[in-house]
Amino acid sequence: MTFKVYTKTGDKGQTSLIGGTRVPKHHIRIEAYGTVDELNSYIGLIRDQEIDEHSKSVLIEIQDRLFTIGSSLASDPEKSKMKIPDLKEEDILLLEKEMDEMDKSLPEMKSFVLPGGHTTVSYCHIARCVCRRAERLTIHLSEDSFVADLVIKYLNRLSDYLFVLSRKISQDLNAKEIPWKPRM
Repeated sequence: MTFKVYTKTGDKGQTSLIGGTRVPKHHIRIEAYGTVDELNSYIGLIRDQEIDEHSKSVLIEIQDRLFTIGSSLASDPEKSKMKIPDLKEEDILLLEKEMDEMDKSLPEMKSFVLPGGHTTVSYCHIARCVCRRAERLTIHLSEDSFVADLVIKYLNRLSDYLFVLSRKISQDLNAKEIPWKPRM
């Protein structure tokens, strides 16, 4: 039997969650895990750039965790009996450890910085913004349906990690960080 990518079951605007529940493709749950998928693609784009091997390795780990989050968000918490992977507190600790390590070599921030300076840095900022959107959508979903606390915590910490990574890559590439100078 050959596996086909297309199933035709979504042609009328509905899709199935893990557990079999059919929901409209605009459902907040679909928006949440679709945005996590978008974020994962941007993380892949960052990983495909000329960055250090350690950062690439961490980004692969993050992509794996984003698949874990996507699986969690794609499951109907009331009907799914399927075993899906779990996030662990260590996943959040890894992001914190990586940020602390990067921060050791970065200049102190005295103001907000304008996104940009190099294409790779800009990709980090885009991913950070998509991560924040995924976090907002996941929080919205959690108001009506179960979402594991670690999912929201991980997305929150990941957006911070992506910001610090953007600064590290700026430094690695000798790109200029432009401080935001509010007009008063």
